[in-house]
Amino acid sequence: MKGIRFFQSVQAKLIIIYVLLILIAMQLIAAYFYQTLDSHYKNEFRDSINKQAMLIATMVENNYLNESKNSESKNSDSKNLSEELTYFVNSLFAPGNTEIQIIDAGGVVLSTSLEANKQIVNQKTTKTEVTRALQGIPNNDRMFTDVDNTRKFATAKPIGSGVRTLGAVYIVSSMEDLYKTMSSINRILIVATLIALAFTAGLGVILSGTITKPIKEITQQATAAAEGNFDRSVTVYGKDEISQLGHTFNFMMNRLKEALSINEEEKEKLASVLTNMNDGVIATDDTGQVILMNRRAMQILQVDEEKTLERHISELLGLTRHEIDLYVHGTRNMTLIDVPLPDVEEPQTVRVTFTTIHRRGDVVSGITGIIAVLQDVTEQEKLEQSRREFVANVSHELRTPLTTIKSYLEALEDGALEDKQLAPRFLSVTRNETERMIRLVTDLLHLSRLDSKQALLTKERTDITDMLDEVADRFSFQLRQKSIRIRIQVEPGVRPASVDRDKIDQVLDNLVSNAIKYTPDEGAITICARKGEGDLLAITVQDTGIGIPKKDQPRIFDRFYRVDKARSRNMGGTGLGLSIAREIVKAHGGTIALESEPGTGTRVTFTLPVHPEGGSAS
Repeated sequence: MKGIRFFQSVQAKLIIIYVLLILIAMQLIAAYFYQTLDSHYKNEFRDSINKQAMLIATMVENNYLNESKNSESKNSDSKNLSEELTYFVNSLFAPGNTEIQIIDAGGVVLSTSLEANKQIVNQKTTKTEVTRALQGIPNNDRMFTDVDNTRKFATAKPIGSGVRTLGAVYIVSSMEDLYKTMSSINRILIVATLIALAFTAGLGVILSGTITKPIKEITQQATAAAEGNFDRSVTVYGKDEISQLGHTFNFMMNRLKEALSINEEEKEKLASVLTNMNDGVIATDDTGQVILMNRRAMQILQVDEEKTLERHISELLGLTRHEIDLYVHGTRNMTLIDVPLPDVEEPQTVRVTFTTIHRRGDVVSGITGIIAVLQDVTEQEKLEQSRREFVANVSHELRTPLTTIKSYLEALEDGALEDKQLAPRFLSVTRNETERMIRLVTDLLHLSRLDSKQALLTKERTDITDMLDEVADRFSFQLRQKSIRIRIQVEPGVRPASVDRDKIDQVLDNLVSNAIKYTPDEGAITICARKGEGDLLAITVQDTGIGIPKKDQPRIFDRFYRVDKARSRNMGGTGLGLSIAREIVKAHGGTIALESEPGTGTRVTFTLPVHPEGGSAS
C-alpha cells in the first residue's frame, strides 16, 4: 500500500515525467545518430567498392585486355591472362572478404580472387549486374543476403573507355563487419541511454524532493490546522514560487489564528451577554426548530435545557404554528403570553418579540431562522393595571362626593335653603363630602411626596412604651363606644428608637383605626413591641375582628383597594391608609406584613431599624 501511495504521489509523477522526457530525447537522438551513421557507413562502403571497381577496370583495360586484343596467339595466352589477372587482383588489392571477378566481353569469367570459386573461371556468368555492365551501364550495384544469411554488396563496372565494352569487373563484398560495427555502436547507445536514465532517475528524485518536500510540509500543516493546531509553521527553504507559497501559508495561518481568536472572543462575549441578559432569547432554524436558548429564557418558560433543543418554538410558547407565522411575516411582531408558575396562582406575563434572520443579500425570501426575545412584563402589567385602577378609583372617589355636593347645592338653590329643617342637614352633608375630598387629596399628596422621596423624616429618640400608650389614649373614646379592650405589651429589651414620631403615629393610628372598624363590640386589640432580628424593632397590631379573605390579602396594601368597598366608603375610608403606612415604613427602612384568618382576626406587623440616639434624616 505504501508503494502504491508513492506512485500516486506528485514526486513519483515528477520523476516519471522527467525520466520519460529524457528517455524520449535519448531515443530520438540515438535513432537520428544511428540512421545517420548507418547511411554514412553504407555510402562510404558503396563509394569505396565502386571506386575500387572502377580502378580495377581501368588498370585491367590498360594493362591486360588491350594487349590481349592485339595478340596473335589469343587462345594460347588466355590461360596466362587469367593467371595474371588473378595475381594482379590478389597482389594489388588483397580484398579479404571481397571477391573480385574479371569478365570478358562475352560474359566469360576470366579471373576470380576467391579460391573457392576457381571452378567458375572460363564459364559464362549470368548475373544481372554483369549483364548490365557489359551493356555499358556504369551504375550496377545492389545489397542482398546470401544463402548463408551473409549480408553482401555487389557491383559491376564496365571495362573500356570507348564505344565498345571490353569486359566487366564484378565485385561482391561482405557487409558483416559494417553491421557488427553498427551493432557495437547501437549497444553503446543503449548502455549510454540506460546510464543516462539511471542518473536522470536519481537526479529526478533529488530535484523532485526539493519541490515536493515543501508541499508535503504545507499539507501536514494544513492537516494540523484542520485539527485545530495553529502553532506550527512551514519551513521556507528558498525564494522560489514554492517558498513564496510557504510564506503565504504561514501568513494565512497567522491571520486565521487571529481571526479564530477574535471569533472565540466574540463568541464568549456573545455567550456571556446571552447568559446574563435580563431578557430571554430563543433562536430557531428556518423550520422553527429551537437551536439556541439562553438561561433566562429557560427560567421564564420554566423548562429544562434538554427539553428545549430540537423542539418547535410553538410548543415552548404555547402558540400555534399559524400564529407564529403571522407574527414572523406579519406587520405585528409582538404578543403577550401567560406562563403558569408553580405554587403561584397568577400566571407570569411575558412579552414575545419576533425577529427574522435573513441570508446575506436576500432580505426578501432568504429567511434562515427566527429570533424570539422574551421579556417578563408581569410587574409592568401589574403597574399598568394598578395605574388604570388608580385613575379609575381617584375618578370614582372624587366623582361620588362631587355628585353629592352638586345634588345638594342644586336642591338648596331650588328652595331647600329656605327650609329650616332641610337646609342645615344639606349643608352638613355638603361639608362632610368636602372634608372627605380634602382627606382624599391630602392622602394622595402624602403618597406622592413619599413616592418622590420628597417627604422629610425628622427622626428623634422615641420611647416605644410612651408612643404606644399615647395611641391607646387617642382612641380611648372609640374603644369605649364599642366596648373593645386594648392591651399594650412591650417586651423587655426594647430600647428607644430613632424614628419620625409623627409619621409612625400616623401608621399606628391607621392600623388601630382599621382594627376598631372591623372588630365587633366587646372585641380585643393588642399592640405589642418586641426586639426583632438584628437591629430591628417589631411592632404588631392584632385584633379579633372579621379578618380578611385569603384572595384579598396579597392586594391589601394596594392603593384604593377595599375588601368591602361599600362598607369601607361608608366608614369614611379612602382606601389609601395601608398604602401610606407601607410607604412610611419603607421610608424608615423597615417592612410591613399582614396575617389574617377570616372570622378570627388580623395581625399586622411592621419593623423599624433601631438607630443610635440623635439627629434627623431625610
